[in-house]
Amino acid sequence: MENAELRAAEPVAAAGADPAITEFCNFICLERGLSPHTVAAYRRDLRHFCAFLGQRSSLSGCSRETVIEYLHYLKERPLRETTIARRLAAIKVFFRYLVGQKRRQEDPTAVLDSPKLWKYLPAVLSVAEVDRFLSVIRAADKKNIRDQACFEIMYACGMRVSEVAELKLDAVDLALGIVRCFGKGQKERIIPLGRYARAAVQQYLERVRPSLLRGRQSGYLFLSARGEHISRQRLWQLAKRYAGRAGIGKSISPHTLRHSFATHLLERGADLRIVQELLGHSNIATTEIYTHVNKSRIKAIHRQFHPRP
Repeated sequence: MENAELRAAEPVAAAGADPAITEFCNFICLERGLSPHTVAAYRRDLRHFCAFLGQRSSLSGCSRETVIEYLHYLKERPLRETTIARRLAAIKVFFRYLVGQKRRQEDPTAVLDSPKLWKYLPAVLSVAEVDRFLSVIRAADKKNIRDQACFEIMYACGMRVSEVAELKLDAVDLALGIVRCFGKGQKERIIPLGRYARAAVQQYLERVRPSLLRGRQSGYLFLSARGEHISRQRLWQLAKRYAGRAGIGKSISPHTLRHSFATHLLERGADLRIVQELLGHSNIATTEIYTHVNKSRIKAIHRQFHPRP
């Protein structure tokens, strides 16, 4: 788990509240339009780097050698390559910002390449497993009507867990059968809403949401028991719970439904560019990983049914 990795790699010195970090985070939030989760990740990674620096150097004045020393420090810890790559990316963007603001003449990370990462195939559920997963929610107590609506939308629209958690009430048009979603960088996309998801959301709006509000007002679609918008962490917990009830042995998360959405569309002949648009990927190379998932399924079918595999 990454939380354990973070604790294992935490420097001894306390992370300082460098004003440059605050200014940078304000910039990427207000001017670049990055999501609160991305901004929080940048802030966390930069504070970790700042804590490592300690008495060695100031954050804005450190050299390329110091950045390399930090990377060696991270590699000696039990960290995944993805974590190291993410932290280096945060540092690189931060120094590009300082150069752009004329607060540094040179970027100490300009000649540092991000580590080449293995591309891991995402975990995907079969259509039968998705049906089983959603069926156990439908068979549960009425209080889980909200959960069914959440996961029906997640699979029907391929939305990220953060997008579902922060979905606004006025972003869903049940009459037209569409969802207006704001993804990374506040990029808007319109996604069709299938009939199962529409029925689930309609039932939630009529039978559950008013009781969660308790007379209060909220612009969010999905609410917690306290009437606040549901958290990403809660959706992760619920995904694990229902997967267990459905007897699905795979390690799944809410994102597994997004992966399954993309894979199932491509398996049925959907155009890759359309799937890219539905997922909100800025680069089609990100979407292409699902073609590899599809190829692995083709190979499995070949091995299973060919007389001389």
